[in-house]
Formats: sequence, structure tokens, C-alpha cells
Amino acid sequence: MAKPNYQFEKRQRDLAKKQKQEEKRRQKLANKATTDGGGDDAATPPDTAEAVTQDDAHTAAA
Repeated sequence: MAKPNYQFEKRQRDLAKKQKQEEKRRQKLANKATTDGGGDDAATPPDTAEAVTQDDAHTAAA
């Protein structure tokens, strides 16, 4: 009786897992692109707050 090739099986599981994760990532990107900016509006305030903080840091340094 032939012995099982565990390395091959593990490699196949890992490839399947990576493929599934990639598919989920693509699905999330597609869902995000189809929404009407709901996620974009939520991401904007931290960026502006960070920009103000950086401007204050530059003003204090000058």
C-alpha cells in the first residue's frame, strides 16, 4: 500500500485557502465599489483630522 504524501495535501489545502481568501478580497472590493460612498464618507474625517495635525506640527516647527 502506498503511503500518503502529506506535503502535497498540505500544499493543496494552502492553495485552496489562498484562493478562497483572494476571492473574498475581490468580493469585498466589488461590494465597496458598488456602494454609494458610505464607506468613503466614514474614511474622510480621520484623514482630515490627520491633515490638520500634520499642519499644526509643521507650523509649530517653523
